[in-house]
Amino acid sequence: MKPEQIKKEASELQEIIKNDRRFLHTHAETGFNLHETKAYVKKELKAMGYEPQECGKSGLIAIAGGKKEGKVFLIRGDMDALPIKEEADVDFPSTNGCMHACGHDMHTAMMLGAARLLKKHEDEIEGTIKLMFQPAEEIFEGSHDMIEAGLLKNPDVDAALMIHVMAGMPFEPGTVIVSAPGVSAPAADYFEIKVQGKGCHGSMPNTGVDPLNAAAHILIALQEIHARELAMNDKAVLTIGTMQAGNAANAIPDSVVMGGSIRTFDEDTRAFIKERMTEIAEGIAKSFRAQAEVAFGSGCPTLVNDKDLSICAEQYVKELLGNASAFSAAKLSAMGGSKESKTAGSEDFAYVSQEVPSIMLALAAGQPQKGYSYPQHHPKVKFDESALSGGSAVYAYTAMRWLEEHK
Repeated sequence: MKPEQIKKEASELQEIIKNDRRFLHTHAETGFNLHETKAYVKKELKAMGYEPQECGKSGLIAIAGGKKEGKVFLIRGDMDALPIKEEADVDFPSTNGCMHACGHDMHTAMMLGAARLLKKHEDEIEGTIKLMFQPAEEIFEGSHDMIEAGLLKNPDVDAALMIHVMAGMPFEPGTVIVSAPGVSAPAADYFEIKVQGKGCHGSMPNTGVDPLNAAAHILIALQEIHARELAMNDKAVLTIGTMQAGNAANAIPDSVVMGGSIRTFDEDTRAFIKERMTEIAEGIAKSFRAQAEVAFGSGCPTLVNDKDLSICAEQYVKELLGNASAFSAAKLSAMGGSKESKTAGSEDFAYVSQEVPSIMLALAAGQPQKGYSYPQHHPKVKFDESALSGGSAVYAYTAMRWLEEHK
């Protein structure tokens, strides 16, 4: 298997991959509700000769290789969009109120491209490649759901890889950045704080208990955790994003509900913040004669990159793309592109990384100077489709090379 051959074959698939991407983009769906998306992926896989298997609520698995003894390598592509109304200047917009504002349509299309390449080279695969088409990444539930449904079993997965396209990067589209060993994406936790007071007329506050006043003090006090209770290296972000209460300007509401999220790079810090949040909210509410209840909802752990896999992935991608189009996060830091490889965005592939050696690759897909200036999750974000074929090649080649070297 020669890298130039895989790259050439992927390039020849560019229009097919682009068409797949555009169908997925115009049929954006969210969470586990991926009816059209999953049906399309399943149809395409069957047309290639695969026998896709249902996994969990909305996931799909396809198996390539398996004709030779060897290990099992998993590649992941997430399929879900966001509940954002599209405003991007493209000829193929989504019109259903949902949008692929994080590029998961690119990931799924690249995975389908990789599936075509792997099917063509199936007799050369030294082991098995498991293709994971995942739902519900944006709500941090899809990966865990698929693992619970047996994703990493039958056959047992030995290593795993994910790719994420990145808009607004000052690199040529198709450039790959390999994560450094260790944590590259933080743990995420969503929470809700309900402050219960006693509603009353706005002109007689003494007859009630004002939950808004208590909530305001809780919001400010929570920022003190980061300012005064964490060490310099305990990096974390605690954000209150919603506060909902009342409907009348002349009435004190009965209760307030605040919603927010936490991002942490360390599990001990994560546990400490959650503990202190509960103590602070309950204590402050009580001091204002109210009551507070803190509930933590969905989330995901830290994404950990395996050291050996990071070294191998950098070597393989350089073989495929050349030194000018592939480098490590450490090299990016040395170039002045970033002080470190960690990002603030969480990723539920983290659940896979907690179970098997894993690696996250970033794929440049939009230069600001060429009109791709909006960030992920923005209603006007666009992605450069010229990165698609290269992404498919990276998926396929990296998986095959790792199996070849780890017989």
